[in-house]
Amino acid sequence: MCLWFEQNYWVNWNMNKKILSLCLLIVASIYSCGADYQKGYDAYSNGDYQTAYNVWQPLALDGDSDAQYNLGYMYNDGLGVAQDYSEAVKWYKLAAEQGNIDAQSNLGFMYYDGQGVAQDYSEAAKWYRLAAEQGYSESQYNLGVMYFNGQGVAQDYSEAVKWYKLAAEQGYSDAQYRLAELYYYGLGVAQDYSEAVKWYKLAAEQGNVDAQYSLGYMYDNGQGVTQDYSEAVKWYKLAAEQGN
Repeated sequence: MCLWFEQNYWVNWNMNKKILSLCLLIVASIYSCGADYQKGYDAYSNGDYQTAYNVWQPLALDGDSDAQYNLGYMYNDGLGVAQDYSEAVKWYKLAAEQGNIDAQSNLGFMYYDGQGVAQDYSEAAKWYRLAAEQGYSESQYNLGVMYFNGQGVAQDYSEAVKWYKLAAEQGYSDAQYRLAELYYYGLGVAQDYSEAVKWYKLAAEQGNVDAQYSLGYMYDNGQGVTQDYSEAVKWYKLAAEQGN
């Protein structure tokens, strides 16, 4: 009994030493990768894109999703490398498959716009959805647009309202404007001029020119608000100054 315990004690101790050594190696590796990533970030921030690329590429090849996303972005915009949408898609996809929210969003756009891949609205909707479900407001908005237009998904105004609202509640002005439009016309929701005014105003206050014009129109015609020509002029003027 004691011998069994003693033997297993040493077996467990040796195993624990191996596990501890492995953990230390992992921590050291993470620290090293973090330091390298920061070096790339510092170079990028200083406009030294070539150094940033050289630092991030090995990390990306080792599976670092942030580095993979960064390479995708650099190929997308031609920063430190020749612009290459196909390479951008390659790196975005590797990062996106690991759940990188920015990569999922950008990959959705590449499929939507047909950059580096054949245009595919279904694939665009797929990647937008993955990012949207993680709370990414831009992808929530884009998914709302796809439901509104029936691109890659069956047209569904209620779903458009759902995704626009999620983005709008995070302060995304285009989503606020689009949500206001749906309330104004009663698409996917009961027509409600007061709600339309609410969302037009939130977007207008952020400088959304279409929302500024629409809010002016609501005050001009007394829809959802008390008719007020002075307020109408105010919002019309802000929109006009932006070229509306």
